[in-house]
Formats: sequence, C-alpha cells, structure tokens
Amino acid sequence: MSDAIASRRFVTAAEKIDFLSPWTLEEWICRGDIVNNEHLMMVRANMEPGRSHPFHSHPTREELIYVISGKAEQWVGRQKKILGPGDTAFIPMGEVHGTWNVGDEKLVFLAILSPAQADEPGLVDHSQEEPWKSLRQ
Repeated sequence: MSDAIASRRFVTAAEKIDFLSPWTLEEWICRGDIVNNEHLMMVRANMEPGRSHPFHSHPTREELIYVISGKAEQWVGRQKKILGPGDTAFIPMGEVHGTWNVGDEKLVFLAILSPAQADEPGLVDHSQEEPWKSLRQ
C-alpha cells in the first residue's frame, strides 16, 4: 500500500475509482486501493432505466443499500419493496438479493458493505438458479 493511500482521510471526486460493471457504473469511494480501510467498503452505483443487478449474494459480507435518487425494485430474499430517495435496505450476510431500476430516470444508490477484509467469493451469482430464475418475470 502506498503512503498516500495509508494516510488518506479524504477522498475527492478525482480520487474515486470508476468501474463499468455489467449492470451499472460503479464509483468506488472506499476500498483498499483508495483508503486504508479495515471494516467498510462503499460504492455509489449509477443504474440506467431498465437495468438491474440480478439476484446474487455476498457470502462473507453484509450490505446496506441507500437510495439517493430514482426508483428501485429491491429484493431481499423473497421479499420485494419499491425504494425511493432516502429509503434503505439491509441485506444480511449470505442473503440473496437483487436491484432493478423500475423508474424512468437513472437510479443512484450507495452500497455499503462490511467487512472490507473478507474471504472470497465476494459475490455469487444466483440469477440462473431456482427459485430466483423464475421469481421476477
């Protein structure tokens, strides 16, 4: 780890790390290659209308999703709720979940995961497994 990352206490917009995933533009604000984090990771997700992050789980991390703008169809297990700005979903470690942008505008949300230092796999895709494959049709 570089000295700059080890001592960084603030992250500017120029220092975040952007990554275009299959489901969204991810703006990483807190992870090990940005700050010397031990317990938290945070990413701002920018999901275009009609896009989704299909059913998946994080076997070694719990997650909070906080909606900044737009409208999300959020699944946690077999429960579904439409979330808007200011709404939050808590996903326990290992729980299958998924996020769909069901609005006409970009969905922007923060995903906060813990712990930062966790065993792999960090993400497991369940979108082609039952009941998840047939749950949202």
